[in-house]
Amino acid sequence: MNNSPKMKIQIKPEEVKNILVIRKHNQIGDVMVSVPMYYALKKKYPDSRITLLASPTNYPIPFFDINPYLDEVVSFEKSSLKNQIDILKYLKSKKFQIGIVPSTIRLSVTSHIVNFLSGIKYRIGVNSIDNKKNPARFMLNIKKDFYWNNNKTHQLIRNLEIIEQIGCKINLSEALSIKFQFNGEEKETIKTLNNYFGERKIIIGLHPGAGKKENIWKTKNFIELIKCLKEKLNCNFLITIGSTDEEIYNELIPAINKEKIKYFVCKNLPIKQLASFINQCDLFISNDTGVMHIAGWTDVKLISLFGRTIGFEWAPLGKNKFFIQSKSEEIDDIEIEDVFKLAIKILQR
Repeated sequence: MNNSPKMKIQIKPEEVKNILVIRKHNQIGDVMVSVPMYYALKKKYPDSRITLLASPTNYPIPFFDINPYLDEVVSFEKSSLKNQIDILKYLKSKKFQIGIVPSTIRLSVTSHIVNFLSGIKYRIGVNSIDNKKNPARFMLNIKKDFYWNNNKTHQLIRNLEIIEQIGCKINLSEALSIKFQFNGEEKETIKTLNNYFGERKIIIGLHPGAGKKENIWKTKNFIELIKCLKEKLNCNFLITIGSTDEEIYNELIPAINKEKIKYFVCKNLPIKQLASFINQCDLFISNDTGVMHIAGWTDVKLISLFGRTIGFEWAPLGKNKFFIQSKSEEIDDIEIEDVFKLAIKILQR
């Protein structure tokens, strides 16, 4: 059952009870750009349960806080042959009708083998990417050629294009309408910030850290940017800090204390609580990291800073989402003046 590029396979919704998605790469950003794909699957197959098979990550990922369309996450550890066999037995017992290997980041032969051996009727993926053949394509029976890099296709759209092969299609505006839904406790952030800052002023949020060292714009750049914005706008600041950002925190906070700048710190918060704070900002400026993607699923105006990573592929999408790409692969080649000017332009709209 090998479809041509123009052919769409129509699977009866009532036939689909269980769907398996195999994604080996599941850091926060990877998970968040794929959320619309799960939404589209649930829209097409509302009575189905969706299981994600994921490789272990180096820190806990709150999958269900990020992705409300997931029903189960199974961790695929290669620690032993017995463990791999047990996982395959479990997957076979679930009797999946659809198995998807998105391959939007890289091709994984192991993922295709697991998909194939799970006894799934419809196995969906890529035949080739930019003329590079998928070596495991023979294990798929619904596949096509994609030209993602040539077409500068965003990761969110890549995920959606995979499932368009089985008639799951949503438009971009529908995909971007997916946002965090906040409960009463999370909405209390409005009162928290209002009580803390007192008189209402513009709030600019900043995330000066990142999981990867090469994605970190120098702390002194953030300090100078804060001083420029304070002088121009007389604004307040929200600083978000993650578990790996202690060194940055220890450099940043004394410097802005010295300038007598008012700020509020969100440190190591759960994802949805962090998102609710970010959502109260008038503008958020972030390095390329998980917090950037969290901000992308709120209504905040956003500037993302990119060095080696390709912005057009990973920057959050939307009319109020902007990114600055370094002219080289070094993020510190982004000029403070360029970030400042874009921030002022966005806030003056």
